[in-house]
Amino acid sequence: MKAYERIYVALDTTDVEYAVKLAEKLKGLVGGMKVGKEFFTANGPQGVSAIRDVGMPVFLDLKFHDIPNTVASAIRAAGPIQPEIINVHAQGGPEMLKQAALAGREAGINLTIAVTILTALDQDDLTAVGINNSVEDQVVRLAKLTQENGLDGVVCSAKEIKPIREACGADFKLIVPGIRPAWAAKGDQKRIMTPADAVREGADILVIGRPITQAEDPVDAARKIAAELEGL
Repeated sequence: MKAYERIYVALDTTDVEYAVKLAEKLKGLVGGMKVGKEFFTANGPQGVSAIRDVGMPVFLDLKFHDIPNTVASAIRAAGPIQPEIINVHAQGGPEMLKQAALAGREAGINLTIAVTILTALDQDDLTAVGINNSVEDQVVRLAKLTQENGLDGVVCSAKEIKPIREACGADFKLIVPGIRPAWAAKGDQKRIMTPADAVREGADILVIGRPITQAEDPVDAARKIAAELEGL
């Protein structure tokens, strides 16, 4: 994988025109765009297709969490818009994960993955919702459950890359948000790491939003991050 292909840019907008123009600017400089609930709720499949039509791969970050049949049906419904990556919540349980993995393969989606613990959450947040495991133990538990039920990888904090690698092996894909270059503001993420450090730890794909999208020059910011990853 080339250095720039590891970078997926997180969109934080409902503006299709802006998203398409950004995709056009960044095509060939990043691996793809991450489209979340805000953009998808406002624009639906047509909005995703507009980005895909530029030739930009899309990570459809909708974090499905429902009964197994509903999740599987939603993933199959995403097939026509050809996302490169799609995700569910690992806490949906074994049967939901199994059905999601099968639906992803049927829909021709390259990577069907699961979210472990959101990077905006820390130990106090887990305790508040009744999870007494440490963040790391809970993340590894969910990663193993994800792998056992046929999915391709997980979304996780960079801080949990090493224990997941030890538990799940080198082929299990790790998609890592909460990435902040040393020159960027921390924002609302609590468990973060620089791009180069995350790749050294073993991250496959880095999800990076504001350091690129809110930069004075997004193209320059993307190039700067890719340069940090060259040769790693």
